[in-house]
This record gives sequence, structure tokens and C-alpha cells, in this order.
Amino acid sequence: MTTDPKLPVENLPPADPTPASTDNSAWLLHPPPSASHPQSGLQLWLHRTSVFLFVLISAVAGVLLLILPWTPEWTDNYLLLTYPWLRTLISTGFFRGLCSGLGLLDIWIGFWEALHYHDHQ
Repeated sequence: MTTDPKLPVENLPPADPTPASTDNSAWLLHPPPSASHPQSGLQLWLHRTSVFLFVLISAVAGVLLLILPWTPEWTDNYLLLTYPWLRTLISTGFFRGLCSGLGLLDIWIGFWEALHYHDHQ
């Protein structure tokens, strides 16, 4: 935009306060204080407790899914007496292996979460 040199300075349009390309790298290096405030003691302990319960439930469910399909209780239970086709399906080695694999995955997710836990202070 060109300005007329005859116009007084007061009649000039206001300059654009934001440049065409804004640089956000300064915000990434130094976030605003509200984005990095420390957690209170109660929030920190609630977070620790929730992570502990997640790891505990993951480990217990994983161990159950790992071991239970290979026991007689897996197919010889009261719930499967009325559904013989379902009993045949869950007694196959593929289905038992699938359940055990999910149990291993569940155990791995729980321990991964425990090993990669850190406090946000």
C-alpha cells in the first residue's frame, strides 16, 4: 500500500498490529504460566491413585485372561450349558490363545504405564 505524502500523519490508516506470518516458537519454548502450573497435593495423589488402580486392574485382568482359558472351568460352567455352539467355540485352541494373547497385552499395557509414570510438578 502506498501512502500519499501530502496527507498528514493523523489521517493515515492504522498499521496492522499482527504481522502476516506469526512465529509461535516462542510460546513452545516458554509456555504461558497458566499452562504449566503445578498440581495441588490432592490432584497429585488422585492421579497417583488412579495410575496405581489402572496398573493393578490391568495386571489382574491380564493374569486371569492368560491362565483361565486353559483351565476346565473355562468350558465346564453353568452359563454355557444352554449354548453348546458357544461352548464348542470357546473350547478351541484358537479362541483360548486369542484370550491369552489379550491377557499378555493387558499385562504389558499395565506395566508400560507403571514404568512410564512421572509426576507433573
